[in-house]
Amino acid sequence: MDSGTGLVSLVVAILGLGVAAQVLADRLQMPSVLFLILAGIAVGPEGLGLVTADAFGPSLPAIVGLSVAIIIFEGAFHLEVEKIRQTPREAFRLVTVGAAIGLVGTAAAVRFALGASWELSFLVGSLLIATGPTVITPILGVVSVRDRVAAALETEGIVNDVTAAILAVAVFDAVVAGNTRPAHLLQSFASRLGIGVLVGALAAGVLWYLLDHASLPPTNAVQNARLIVLVGAIGTYGIAESITTEAGIAAVATAGILLGNADLPHEDDIAAFKGDVTLVVLSFVFISLATLLSFDELTSLGVGGVLVVVAVVCVVRPALVLLCTYGERFTFREQLFMSAVGPRGIIPASVATLFALELRPSNPEAATVLVGTVFLVILTTVVFEGGFARHIAELLEVIPMRVIVVGGGRVGRGLAKRLEDRGENVVVVERDADVVETARNEGFTVHHGDATDIGVLRSTGAENAKIVAAATEDDEVNLLVAQLANSKFDAETVIARVNTPGNVEAFEELGVRAISANESIAQSMDNAVERPALSEWMSELGRNGDVQEIEVTAERLVGRSIGELDESLPDGVLVALVSRDGESQIPEPDLTLRRGDHLTFVGRRESVHEAIERCHPGLHGELG
Repeated sequence: MDSGTGLVSLVVAILGLGVAAQVLADRLQMPSVLFLILAGIAVGPEGLGLVTADAFGPSLPAIVGLSVAIIIFEGAFHLEVEKIRQTPREAFRLVTVGAAIGLVGTAAAVRFALGASWELSFLVGSLLIATGPTVITPILGVVSVRDRVAAALETEGIVNDVTAAILAVAVFDAVVAGNTRPAHLLQSFASRLGIGVLVGALAAGVLWYLLDHASLPPTNAVQNARLIVLVGAIGTYGIAESITTEAGIAAVATAGILLGNADLPHEDDIAAFKGDVTLVVLSFVFISLATLLSFDELTSLGVGGVLVVVAVVCVVRPALVLLCTYGERFTFREQLFMSAVGPRGIIPASVATLFALELRPSNPEAATVLVGTVFLVILTTVVFEGGFARHIAELLEVIPMRVIVVGGGRVGRGLAKRLEDRGENVVVVERDADVVETARNEGFTVHHGDATDIGVLRSTGAENAKIVAAATEDDEVNLLVAQLANSKFDAETVIARVNTPGNVEAFEELGVRAISANESIAQSMDNAVERPALSEWMSELGRNGDVQEIEVTAERLVGRSIGELDESLPDGVLVALVSRDGESQIPEPDLTLRRGDHLTFVGRRESVHEAIERCHPGLHGELG
């Protein structure tokens, strides 16, 4: 009774610490993994000594394995095919070529910096392939990068979690058995992956049938659906594991991806429930594993351990990202951000700890190198890459304004192209599958769906959008989209294309900013005839220049004259307009700025961005 009561108290204490860590992480907008590890160290032998290695007895590996399965399933459930299609080539390279570079590069660093055997070095390398959704997703929740950047990082994290788990087990078995022939390793990896994918696909089919065709009692339909999915995920893992070890990770990942893209009934409720369960499980696992961490294992690595971390973070990660994301889809700044954000998470921590427990009786030195190196990389990357992710993004200026363009036709794509050239994060929404394919082939981020459905708009990120532009050929669609954006979402600017001139008044009466297609064409043609130089300059501005507006809020601007401001601006930019109390004017040099004035900068794109940064440091990242 006493031992049972003690175990219950221990579990309650760990879960309480986990919840506190999650709340603190949300408050500070940092990945919760950092605080979970610190909490585990605090209550472990290195801290208060409340939790020891034998607290859970021989059942710890099974508990950790099952918990990891739930975490992987939840992450895979959110990996939509729509996201993967935004960066198909780059995502594929990251989980194949990138994983291989990470494996070999990390193994070489461990081998030469720590003098470990090649077998042990490749074991460490296989574990540190994984980044994982448990650390990437919280970062992307804080840093609103371009959708294609987020999609590539999320895909890499989920897929490489599975790759790392299976590959590490194959390498570990080969090391223990003394059979390290490449053919044997490949066969071991392929068999586990194949069995996992097969079991996961079959399980997903069964769960989909139960949820979509079974007559669940309507009074508890949502609850029953949640329980079916949770038990199904656990059962999938158990079945695959009973066939061969570590096939369960691939099985739950496969089932999660298939079910997450299957349009299940009560999908939002299921996702919310799984998210809550995962937070509890994640808290328990990370704190429990962190209690097994010894500072002696970290410090025993000495300078070699530091060199491994530097090699993994500063050499291996940037090399694989730059190689796998080459092309025009990502800017160089985005590549640098992806290089700087690759924290390791639950898979390396859990698997390394379990392997170390098995190695300690026969080879304590190898166990120390394994768990010390893995946790040193985890701690370093979580603290610096996770904790400073937003600062890194702001420094690299990769947090763009979110713009939603409804309509992927020529007008919509033309608008999206101009906005993307200015650095905005543009999502095109289109319901015609052929038009979707065309836009994707041209490199746009496209969401396939009907934007007159509020759920579709919400799924594209309309709640965080600063601009919503309805640019279809159907005035009724444009009007409805604009009304939804105005009434349901807090977009700063909502504009709509008007194809029939007689409808302009109807749009304006409903408070929608209307752009008449006929008037725009007539005005452009008139400019080309009467003002050819201005027309040509405006076209050139769209390609190489920029126009940005800021509000005067900084004390450094209030009270200064336009002449004084001009002296501090870079070459290639000028203050074209000053707007005050609803009226705009071309400013005189002696005009004194007031708080609340709006300044419009015109000039070369780089000069405009530099001018904004000088006037409002940090604002450029928000304006894009």
